[in-house]
Amino acid sequence: MNCKLLRYNIGLGAEAFSTEKDAELPYHVIQAHQTHTDRIAVITDPTTTREQLEGIDALITRLPNCAIGARTADCVPVLLYDPVRRIVAAVHSGWRGTVLKISQKTIRRMADEFGTQAQDLRAVIGPSIGMDAFQVGEEVVEAFRNAGFPLHLIYKYREGETIPLYNGHHIDLWKANKWLLTEAGVNAENIQIAGVCSYTHHDRFNSARWDKNNKTQRTINAIKLSCLED
Repeated sequence: MNCKLLRYNIGLGAEAFSTEKDAELPYHVIQAHQTHTDRIAVITDPTTTREQLEGIDALITRLPNCAIGARTADCVPVLLYDPVRRIVAAVHSGWRGTVLKISQKTIRRMADEFGTQAQDLRAVIGPSIGMDAFQVGEEVVEAFRNAGFPLHLIYKYREGETIPLYNGHHIDLWKANKWLLTEAGVNAENIQIAGVCSYTHHDRFNSARWDKNNKTQRTINAIKLSCLED
């Protein structure tokens, strides 16, 4: 048993987890070469390679026992499971992807390709940078404002803190992504938020902001369809 996997109870018929540092993947996970876009790929071949997924930031599949994943090191992973039509998706949603509303576009693609209805979905928002640690510039706040996000729910300006990081403009990516999911029709009670800040818990999860290095290792947030019990 790999104790360095944060596993999620996403419902019968699917497995989902996030890797902690130095974890070994329990099986092969298809991963894309992510570039903070809103491009989505449907995986129909279990031998698909990362090189074939250049510039892709969300994966969808209906293949059984074919794990797909989102790579993160502070960005938000969103894992989706449709237990009715047996579809899963793994979404890489950094602040740029969140502004582009990639999770909503993924749900729309699931609906177009396979008939998914948002109210059937189960969702996980995995370990990623929390609001306290996510200090941003005014241009990021404006990007969220221009994209129609409810700033009263996801934004705070803080000052007077003894730790410089905690001052300035802050965006709550967890709430922003939950808002996107609920606006798309996902029931709030079917959305799990891991609530683990990758920056604060850099001893367990990878954080590019903590490491000050974009080449830091990545957390793999994976989901796959498993066999249903008889």
